[in-house]
Amino acid sequence: MTDEQPLKLQILPLGGLGEIGLNMMAIAYGKDAIIIDAGVMFPDESMPGVDLVIPDIEPLLELEWNVLGVVLTHGHEDHIGALPYVLRRISAPVYATHFTMGLIENKFDEFDLLDWTERITINTDDPVDIGPFHLNFFAMCHSVADGVGLAISTPQGLIIHSGDFKIDPTPIDGRICDLEKIAEYARSGTLLLFSDSTNVERKGSTSSESMIRPEFERIFQESRGRILIATFSSNIHRMQQVLNVAEQFGRKVALLGRSMAANARIAAERGFLNIPPGLIVDIKDLEHLPDEQVTVLSTGSQGEPMSALSLMAGDRHKHVKVKPGDVMILSSRFIPGNEKAIHQIINEFARRGARVIYDKVSDVHVSGHASEDELRRLLQLVRPKCFIPVHGEYRHLLRHAQLAVEEGVAPENTFVALDGDLIEISESGISISERIPTCRVYVHGKGVGEIGSDTLRDRRCLGEVGIVVAALAVNAEKGELIAGPTLTSRGVTFEDMAPEILNAASDAVMERLRQLKPQTAEAWDAARDEVRLAIRRKVNKLLGRKPIVETLILWT
Repeated sequence: MTDEQPLKLQILPLGGLGEIGLNMMAIAYGKDAIIIDAGVMFPDESMPGVDLVIPDIEPLLELEWNVLGVVLTHGHEDHIGALPYVLRRISAPVYATHFTMGLIENKFDEFDLLDWTERITINTDDPVDIGPFHLNFFAMCHSVADGVGLAISTPQGLIIHSGDFKIDPTPIDGRICDLEKIAEYARSGTLLLFSDSTNVERKGSTSSESMIRPEFERIFQESRGRILIATFSSNIHRMQQVLNVAEQFGRKVALLGRSMAANARIAAERGFLNIPPGLIVDIKDLEHLPDEQVTVLSTGSQGEPMSALSLMAGDRHKHVKVKPGDVMILSSRFIPGNEKAIHQIINEFARRGARVIYDKVSDVHVSGHASEDELRRLLQLVRPKCFIPVHGEYRHLLRHAQLAVEEGVAPENTFVALDGDLIEISESGISISERIPTCRVYVHGKGVGEIGSDTLRDRRCLGEVGIVVAALAVNAEKGELIAGPTLTSRGVTFEDMAPEILNAASDAVMERLRQLKPQTAEAWDAARDEVRLAIRRKVNKLLGRKPIVETLILWT
């Protein structure tokens, strides 16, 4: 009789390792697994028409792991946004802190998921057992309230997951990173540390959230016009500072944007936001107030096309028209890929006479992620046997892995893993046992996964070179052309030039058909590509670009 083989501890990252956003990871012992976070990524210019990008969970389903729970570190969309889509395919309880659960329940209500999802609120005082995993939670500071890191005891050893964090000595809510608890967990030895890599390229330490207040006070004191502030609606600490400073200088505050109003309500109801009585007013009431008593707190800091800020910039907002004397503060970072849209908003506000303030010209934003010194401090505190950097693009992960080696982690136990790398941990060490192909799943309206790379390529081509549609009518009995070709175009050239271009392309099609003389269905199918090529060649000769061409053959 042989001894049973020990069960494997395996880790499968499905997002967040190789990009910013899309954070999702599964940890399994044998077949029992937990998922940490389930986030989205927002589309960039290479994804026209896409609303959201979510992780591909097909590899997880194919492994047939028994998912016992989804554990969330905090309430940012890049950590919770994919939950409604994931839970339609994986039935498991959701574990989250009090404020994060409020954000989740608001989201579930929109998706009609409240009645059939099990939700378990966690806190930093009470551990939770999920199958073979014993979880403790410790407070971590970030740009959203009530974030936690995880200490996961497994049969193979302790795993610590930092969550997104920075070591803020003076947080707005007084809830500092619980470094003592982390050190306590680590004393018995840490098998593996996952740590946030977003700001690894920044030297020193990230500034405290409280450092913004003096700059806000200076701007409020100097300004005689309305103050319009755009920030992330999830940044309750930033929201609290705006409310406090507005009250200090005798201003009322209007909240613009559905998520801003919803998150303020959730945070206030759950004790994470203190709203002074009478401070918040309806946006419609602003016209009755003098400008020096008005503050508007708005969504749209990333230049989202239909956000309140974009509508104001385009002079299309029903209640707020930008005018000289206004001060607009962008109190957020520019997420890579959004710079063009944000600069457009800055320019439009400036054209309308507003003064625009953002982090490149004033200290109106601080990051929520740890810089190099803080990342080193966590490594020194935990002293892990193995290290895997998370939450970052490849260059961030690589630099963070180098930091870990500099802080004493053995190079052979330090891995720059990417989405789809199946990681195994045993007594002999850590290794990537298999590379599982993963992809990104695109959400467009109600369609999930119906758009692929081919569709996006066609959309990009349509946006760059336009389309020509050629229609031909053919007699079904004789195989003779009886009408056409009729050519129409969209996005190829100016409307007044299009007839000349299309007539020339039509002549090229007729010349090619005279050469081919198709008469049978098979010959006309072969001629379809020849028609397409003739049009592309002629348009390219005249305009220097090759549009997408669709050929329609109508049999009569």
